[in-house]
Amino acid sequence: MCGIAGLIGFKGDPKASVEKMNQRMLHRGPDDGGVFISEDKNVALGHRRLSIVDLSKNGAQPMFSHSGRFVMVYNGEIYNAAEVKKALLGGRFGAAHKYRGTSDTEILLEAIETFGVSKTLKMCKGMFGFAAYDREKGTVTLARDRVGEKPLYYGTVNGSFAFASDIGCLRVVEGFDNEINTDVLDIYFTEGYIPAPYSIYKDIYKLEAGTFMTVDVKTLETKTETYWSMKEAALNGQNRPFRGSRQEAADELERLLKESIKGQMVADVPVGAFLSAGIDSSTVVSLMQSLAPGKVRTFTIGMDDPKYNEAAYAKEIARHLGTDHTELYITEKDAKEVIPKLSFMFGEPFADSSQIPTYLVSRMTREHVTVSLSGDGGDELFCGYTSYESIDRIWGKMRNIPYFLRKPVSDIVIHSPLARKDIYRIKGTLLGAKGPADIHRMEHETDPITKRIALKKGNLPYKYTEIPNDFLEEVNHETMLMDMLVYHPDDILVKVDRTAMAVSLETRVPMLDRDLLEFAWTLPIEYLREGKTGKLVLRDVLYRYVPKDMMERPKKGFSIPIDKWLLEGEVREWAEALLDKKKISEQGILDPEVVEKIWTDFTQRGIYRIEIWYILMFQQWYETEYK
Repeated sequence: MCGIAGLIGFKGDPKASVEKMNQRMLHRGPDDGGVFISEDKNVALGHRRLSIVDLSKNGAQPMFSHSGRFVMVYNGEIYNAAEVKKALLGGRFGAAHKYRGTSDTEILLEAIETFGVSKTLKMCKGMFGFAAYDREKGTVTLARDRVGEKPLYYGTVNGSFAFASDIGCLRVVEGFDNEINTDVLDIYFTEGYIPAPYSIYKDIYKLEAGTFMTVDVKTLETKTETYWSMKEAALNGQNRPFRGSRQEAADELERLLKESIKGQMVADVPVGAFLSAGIDSSTVVSLMQSLAPGKVRTFTIGMDDPKYNEAAYAKEIARHLGTDHTELYITEKDAKEVIPKLSFMFGEPFADSSQIPTYLVSRMTREHVTVSLSGDGGDELFCGYTSYESIDRIWGKMRNIPYFLRKPVSDIVIHSPLARKDIYRIKGTLLGAKGPADIHRMEHETDPITKRIALKKGNLPYKYTEIPNDFLEEVNHETMLMDMLVYHPDDILVKVDRTAMAVSLETRVPMLDRDLLEFAWTLPIEYLREGKTGKLVLRDVLYRYVPKDMMERPKKGFSIPIDKWLLEGEVREWAEALLDKKKISEQGILDPEVVEKIWTDFTQRGIYRIEIWYILMFQQWYETEYK
């Protein structure tokens, strides 16, 4: 795991700016760093290294290919590097060549030169963001992994093409003056994050998962291609459904999980795993322990408030599996100390409050290991969220009423005095849904106050609108796909990557393995959910290792009582300073009257809206990163 940065066509001192970019992301790669400047100074590449595989200088970057044609900076891991190496040895990059080291960086680089970028990306299984400079063709190619585990920002800065793993790196480039992209604020204040391809800055974007972009180093013209699509994987899987029994599905899932976990346990540094006591992380840890020669290191956090505490359950599971377990109980004081660091970690507004405990568990984990596996992806791929059941139920009641009848009734309700009550406003809004995909979108937009927070109204399309209703036959599959396209890569994976890398911890996600992903989309819904119980086939695998009665408990995850903490002591003082009405009026970005109403509804009437945290994270970012 590392950090990459670069400039193309920069008019100032490219070396000085890239070195500043490297310094800004030192946390992503504390072990080593390097800079490449082309002879004409038109291409500058920077790299910070967190050494995981081949800790020697043979794995240092920027790295030249054997022929010298390509120079690459790379962030991530290729888990099937050994297979790719075999393909290289069987081709024109023959056995006579002597590899300089054992890093997957070198294998990826030689594969790009031998097979080309597109074929190499289709061959590789892993998580990554990289930039490969073809000195012969005069192009730089940026690429990102299939699901979006690793970040890659790009865009125009001071007339040049710039890119980096960390959006904060772009701010330190000489002459950076990109303004806030106020068009994205409606999306941000609805979701709590800014989805790809957008960012908080004008002319700065996120490279989308499963794509690569080629940049002409002379003209700065770009061309983007897709090498893998989640939508296509879902559609192909549903068109070719798994025909075996649920038992056979569990057998195949267990095999694929073991294969993925085995590959992701490979490292030249200590490896462990997060354990939250939920189905997903418990499954990953169970299979890790079955594959490991010794005790797996596991880590969890707890809280004194039993409403949020899973530590006791996690400890029980760890004891049953025989792992070497470590736990940390967090307090309001811990949260208060983390909050000022969040804007630097994320570089743009990001407001999933579980970012705080995720950072704390990552910090504790990094004291013992350098790599940690997680169970992320289980809910989205195996129908785990309770919202999936409710969407299915709501659409089941509505689907037989023609849309041309429902839509007028919806308009009447949401524009009537009834809409003052949440229950009627929500029901009225949902009546206007054209299909289950609309219901899933509308879940995020039923409170009209969200659209009033920002003064300027944006009208940007984004991926929630790209899935047509009835794209997939099953309602649950459709909502799962929407989450895998937006919520998972732009919230869950961002949260884990940024908080873990803030403490130089590499995280790996076995459930996002390509083969496992594609298999998951072939499973019929009856293998995934029955009533309010989801992840059936995943549970079938887990119960082979952990007793069922040990797992039949409500899921809590890494959540915290942020609403309670915001009403108390120094955290409240911090919030009220950021929400000062005069300050917000002078900024001219948010509506001070709306912000004041949201805060007073909370502090005086006990009405907590999640948008409070969204506003606070925006304000903190503005105060500490933008001004």
